[in-house]
Order: sequence, then structure tokens, then C-alpha cells
Amino acid sequence: MATELIEGVWWFDLRGVNAYLVEDGDTLTLVDAGTPLSRRELARDLRDLGHGFADIDRVLVTHYDVDHVGVLNRVDAPVYAGATDAPLVGGERRPGVTGRKGLSQRLAAPFCPTPAGPVRSIGDGDTVGSFTVVHTPGHTPGHVSYVSERLSVAFVGDLVRESGGRLEPSPGLLSHDTAQVRASIQRLAAALPEVDVLGMGHGVPFERDGHERLRELADRL
Repeated sequence: MATELIEGVWWFDLRGVNAYLVEDGDTLTLVDAGTPLSRRELARDLRDLGHGFADIDRVLVTHYDVDHVGVLNRVDAPVYAGATDAPLVGGERRPGVTGRKGLSQRLAAPFCPTPAGPVRSIGDGDTVGSFTVVHTPGHTPGHVSYVSERLSVAFVGDLVRESGGRLEPSPGLLSHDTAQVRASIQRLAAALPEVDVLGMGHGVPFERDGHERLRELADRL
């Protein structure tokens, strides 16, 4: 089901993982793309808003994981991903097998489709539409967050997750580097403008005072 979080920003709850749709000016932007099994749900949610996959102008990927890139083969639009993760998203490089993330990514790689559109590498401080890219490594080396002060929204992928109204860092067993996760949370919290919406990859996004919720987490670390 599509839930409007703020004007022009919708949340898609795709059975345990989130995707978002944003009207960024005249550009329809999808943030993350669910699992390969999310196609029908995502198509339904888009249809409920009067759209289809063909209407999406670009995709912002927070990181390479099977539950965030699973429907990219259905969207013929440019895909933006952090510089380290972009070759994985595009299928140009296979995941390694070292570290906490490497083996799980290697095992899931056969289920990650090749994107229909071109993959564009982005880095810290780059802009895509109204969004500023913030490199937030830890969950994966190339994990990025997308912040739009104009839209009052920040998409933080799997840097954090929500459970019972409380934010927690990405779990150690699922992260490449837990120390980097904590450092990225603190860096993003310090730099984040006063956005209302905080959209994470797992859990219920915050619709108000999202910047304060992230700073509260940073203070607890």
C-alpha cells in the first residue's frame, strides 16, 4: 500500500523492506527497488498512484543488497548508486566473500537482476535533483544517504532501522563494518538539516522531526 508521508513523497511497504516514490520537481524518483519478489506489489502501488514502471525517471539506490535492487530490471531509467557499490549494482563486479557482508552478497548475487537503465556512480556531496548525496558507509562500503532540504526528507537506507518507534544502528551481523555504521550515523546526524521525513530501509518511516530522531540515536551511541 502506498502511504503519503509528506506532499509528493510516498512510502511503499514491500513486505519487510521499504521503497519510496518522490515527485522531485518534474522528475518521478524511485528510492530503492525492493526484492525480486516485490515486482507485483510495487507495480500495484505505482498503479494506485496513477503510475507505472515506465513513468519512473530515475532510481536512487542506497546500497547494493538483494532487497534494495530487486526490481531494477523493470525500470528503464538511470540508476544512481554510491561509487563502491555501483559496479555491483550494474553487474560489472561480483561481491567478494570476505567480511560479514561479502559472503551473503555473493550468495544473493544470482538473484540480483541487471538494471534496465544505466548505472551512474555518485559520491559524497554530489547532487541528484534536489537531493544531496552523503556517503554513509558501514552497512556496505558504498552505502549512501539522500537528503533533500527542499522536500524535507532524508532517505538513509540500512544505516539505521526502526522498531517499535525506536531507531537502532544497522545490526552487526548484517553490516560490513559496525564502527563505520556508528561513525556514519554521527556524521549524518551532525550535518542533517531540519527535515521532517526520515525514511529507512526497514521499519516505519518517521513523518515528523526525522532529524531529531537521528540525532537522538547519535547521542546514544
